[in-house]
Amino acid sequence: MLVGEQPGDQEDRQGKPFVGPAGHLLDRALEEAGIDPSEAYVTNAVKHFKFTQAEPRKRRIHKAPTLREMTACGPWLAAELAVVEPELIVVLGATAGKALLGSSFRVTQVRGTVLEEEIHGRAERLVPTVHPSAVLRADDREAAYRGLVSDLEVAARALS
Repeated sequence: MLVGEQPGDQEDRQGKPFVGPAGHLLDRALEEAGIDPSEAYVTNAVKHFKFTQAEPRKRRIHKAPTLREMTACGPWLAAELAVVEPELIVVLGATAGKALLGSSFRVTQVRGTVLEEEIHGRAERLVPTVHPSAVLRADDREAAYRGLVSDLEVAARALS
């Protein structure tokens, strides 16, 4: 199971998670790490697209969700976890990490490691990493992409 932050513009328009540029990058990174994207359940911690829009017909710009919004969407994420019963959760970015593990979560401190935590009353194994959109925004995209693939390789090994 992969848990991202919130739907982006394309995801909101199509009603599916990770169908925009970050999703395409994530699929490529998963395949390179040895994980079949079609075998992964993909969702977001926050279920609505929060955005600003300078002018009508202009691009909708992502706004980070608040702790209140993460908390409000918690029951939906808990229900997904209960139904999916994932072998492993890949935590994509800080917002997903905070939604699952609490406000003290820092992706930079634990990325690429296997954590064992109780989430919504269930013991879970998690591998935190950066959100694919962070790779797209990075100054050194190649290095950021390599780091994402490396973290996903940790997840692949944890699944085998």
